[in-house]
Amino acid sequence: MLDRISLDQLRVFIAAADDGSFSAAARRFRRSQPAISEMIATLESQMGVALFDRMGRYPQLTKAGETLLADARGIVLGVDHMKARAYGMSSGIEPELSVVVDVFFPMDRMTRVARGFRETFPHTPLRLYVEALGGVFEPILDSRARIGIAGPLPDLPDALSSEVLGDIRFMMVASAEHPLARHEGPIPREELARHVQLVLTDRTSLSAGRERGIFSPSTWHLADLYAKHHFLLGGLGWGGMPVHSIRADLDSGRLVELDIDGFIPGGSAMPMTAVYPTAEPPGPAGRWLIDHLKLCPGHQAEAESAGLPRSDHTHPDERLQPQITTGACRSTQPVLP
Repeated sequence: MLDRISLDQLRVFIAAADDGSFSAAARRFRRSQPAISEMIATLESQMGVALFDRMGRYPQLTKAGETLLADARGIVLGVDHMKARAYGMSSGIEPELSVVVDVFFPMDRMTRVARGFRETFPHTPLRLYVEALGGVFEPILDSRARIGIAGPLPDLPDALSSEVLGDIRFMMVASAEHPLARHEGPIPREELARHVQLVLTDRTSLSAGRERGIFSPSTWHLADLYAKHHFLLGGLGWGGMPVHSIRADLDSGRLVELDIDGFIPGGSAMPMTAVYPTAEPPGPAGRWLIDHLKLCPGHQAEAESAGLPRSDHTHPDERLQPQITTGACRSTQPVLP
């Protein structure tokens, strides 16, 4: 008998419980009150339990009804979710979006964009990985992720395409107590070489033998940016960090920018890109995510945390409407098909 239970019966059961009467449920479904009463009675017979106590003026849920109401909601919600996902798939929207993000990318920006993504694509789950260096590319190459948000790599694998998202600032720093922080005048390369350099290591082989920015023969390799941050604060060495991740430390004086001979004050620009398989370009959800992660030229994401004014640049594609503010730039929401 349970196999004969219909979604229509479950929806009527939920409506009667929510609206407080069979007649209210009848009005919602534009049916007669006797027809609703019969549907619920048939459902009770099929389940073998009483769902409502009909002794009073209005039907009240029984204990069994309260328990089964939660199950009914779950079943109806699951079917509605399946229908919405099937519609999205038939419209070209990805059933799931897997993204791997470089540890250098501003996570506050990713968080704001993810919030907008959830509102725009409520039936497309977002699976997020956070990796460093070649670890961003490996999940794309082995099909564990569809999109990578990556920092620079000497050579982009042939199977991937890329597009520019914008720049972040990358700065060489040390603890205020570190000897290099107290060095008078520009620091020469030979002085850097006398101190331990903290380096973020690549856990893959994609950048093997092609490390850049190493100025000291004495290096400590760390696979985690969080650990590198704490080692820098602890005075265990010097090294480079994305400015947005250490803004509070710079403002408080816990970390200081190193005045290195030949380096431009304020840090250098590090380009960030979106990468994806050339043979499988992003669908509507992936395209939306990439467009909204783009950083404004000349206004890096860390500018927000430093209290600098935000850019008013708009997305070049005027077809994407309406405009919304998601973070560092004013961007736009695409109209879904």
